[in-house]
Amino acid sequence: MSNRLRATAVLAVIGIVVISLFSYTQSSKPEFSTLDDYYQQELSWATCYDNYECTDLAVPIDYTDISVGTFQISVLRFSAQDQANRLGSLIVNPGGPGASGVDYAYNAEYIFSPDVTDRYDIVGFDPRGVSESEPIRCFTDAETDENFAGDGKPDSEAEFSTIVVDTKAFIKKCEDKNDHLTSFSTANAARDMDILRQALGDSKLNYMGKSYGTYMGALYAQLFPNNIGKVVLDGAVDPQVSGFNQTLAQAVSFDGAMASFIKDCIKQSFCPLPKNPAKAQATIIKLFETTAKKPLPLQYPNGDDRVVTESLMMIGSASALYESGEGWPKLREAIEEALSGYGDTYLELADSYTGRREDGTYPNNDFDSGAVIDCLDFAENRSIAQIKADAVKISIAAPVFGQ
Repeated sequence: MSNRLRATAVLAVIGIVVISLFSYTQSSKPEFSTLDDYYQQELSWATCYDNYECTDLAVPIDYTDISVGTFQISVLRFSAQDQANRLGSLIVNPGGPGASGVDYAYNAEYIFSPDVTDRYDIVGFDPRGVSESEPIRCFTDAETDENFAGDGKPDSEAEFSTIVVDTKAFIKKCEDKNDHLTSFSTANAARDMDILRQALGDSKLNYMGKSYGTYMGALYAQLFPNNIGKVVLDGAVDPQVSGFNQTLAQAVSFDGAMASFIKDCIKQSFCPLPKNPAKAQATIIKLFETTAKKPLPLQYPNGDDRVVTESLMMIGSASALYESGEGWPKLREAIEEALSGYGDTYLELADSYTGRREDGTYPNNDFDSGAVIDCLDFAENRSIAQIKADAVKISIAAPVFGQ
């Protein structure tokens, strides 16, 4: 299955702390016979991580049939510092799909100004299927490694056929390992958010969503127009965008970021690329093509037997492009190493993007949940022939990342 480059990976690049949150289970689980029962629940908060509070929110698995059962949604709250002048809750989502709202709220003091954290409780929740909220599990850690390193740019019919087979195998794994797989849509997560709003005691939803989080916010506004309070949508996703246009826009944006990097690089005292921007871009494309045929070894493996494939190089590049202060110097270093035949820094950048730990484990289920939720939210109606034709168009529009 081809790699998906999503904006949420910026969290790893800028050093946002990722926590492994325990799932706080209410001591006595009430019975929920109607939707109104869910709306009437009272949250049982417990102190966690010194300055935070954690709880679980009960939501129906299926909003069309309450009898199907209950999902437990993990919630974390950073309380307003000026309680005397508190204005309410601010529910947050950093993007994805697949990113943890709990992790994001855990970093509230580093993300929001005191003007916000003084007056609002910052509340993050892991959407259904994500991280600690009934997580979708499809791949093992080893399979996730294999997927990220796999061929994301088929250059022949045989390679394309392999991707189709691998994708079907991934879907089969998801179906075999998860119950209620069609219940993890963002529309249902938005419905969960209204139950959370009520449980927090807020008459209106105050919300900040980034990237994919803007899609959740837009769906919430559509479903609950009378419950909207103050809403910030940063990097808005068009709720009606097609798969083609979504991929095109992202590829063109990454190519634009790469052009900005090149422009900056050639002004530096050290830059491993030619001083001409067109030749610099051609060098990067050639580096990708060469690595596709011969993956890069590690100069200092330290027990890591992986090699850097074209796909890992692409992920590492995307990771670095999100942040000019730390990412761009790292990318210059990665390119210099790669031109010398090694991939250590590219692998470091790729692991930062995907969240892979040094021991080979992944602390979250970002890829699995993101893939499933994407499929539920944006049904793909194109034929394989159409996808192949669209791939050519995108590659022309974005010669670096489009392929």
